[in-house]
Amino acid sequence: MTTQFIDIAQRAAADGQVTADELLALRREGWGDGIITRAEAEALFALNNALSVRSNEWCDFFVEAIGEFVLNGSPPRLQCSEDEAAWLIGQIDSDGVTESMVELETMVRIIERAENTPDRLKNYVLDQVEREVLTGTGATRCGGELSATHISSAECRIIRRTIFASGGHGPAAVTRFDAEMLWRLKDETLAEENAPEWDDLFVDGVANYLKGFVLPNAQLSRERTLELETFFADNSASVGRFMGRMARDGRQQFNHFGKVFGKKGVTGPDYGALASAGEVVTEHENQWLEKMINADGEVDALESRLIARLAAEG
Repeated sequence: MTTQFIDIAQRAAADGQVTADELLALRREGWGDGIITRAEAEALFALNNALSVRSNEWCDFFVEAIGEFVLNGSPPRLQCSEDEAAWLIGQIDSDGVTESMVELETMVRIIERAENTPDRLKNYVLDQVEREVLTGTGATRCGGELSATHISSAECRIIRRTIFASGGHGPAAVTRFDAEMLWRLKDETLAEENAPEWDDLFVDGVANYLKGFVLPNAQLSRERTLELETFFADNSASVGRFMGRMARDGRQQFNHFGKVFGKKGVTGPDYGALASAGEVVTEHENQWLEKMINADGEVDALESRLIARLAAEG
């Protein structure tokens, strides 16, 4: 399938546009064998770079196809490895800039869908958005007349989706890197007419960093996931026999497990305690907050909202 797929992509790139028939043919060839290969994915990037107009249909297909290659091109599924992240960044950053909104959307969707992604990919996306906000150029600027340091609704959505994505450091886990990026954007855009969503995004994001908690093993590594999948594949018969024995003698198994677990109770993490601990702003976090607020010698309106939020939540 790869040869026909690449031929179609190259013909469309030469024309600078993708017709409805060519897009249908790419879908047929791409999904015909159930996988997107690296050669096919690179052909799609070359085609995307050659397009003068990117239709919604093309954007949907591009996001879907590149995500399929990165997350499911090799086992385990829904995992983005360091090599795959480096390849993706290299394709997008080949000329030093994120060319289109569809490329940015592709990265964000991968982070959202993935069970785990390298930090470098998430940080790269946020770097791109920050550059676009501060310079007024880049992918999120397509299709609108925006001031050089104006934070748009599109940028707010991208930032929120990225810092709270499940494939980052953990679901709803905002890091210090994220919080400091939000703070830089806030400082640079105080005098601008930002999107209404921006104020809540800043307060939500920084408060989450200060009062949230992250489990050390919130994300299984790609290597560990592959190891577990291999184990279950190789031991499915014995696991099935074990479960069968449990079903046949439920009372005995209950008594057996009661002896092991019943008196000692649950030995896993106390998530309630962890969450409660996360709610407490530590001395280190408090020092960070004071440093950020005192950096310019004044407390602005958004910083006041943040302080009030933290005080109200105890």
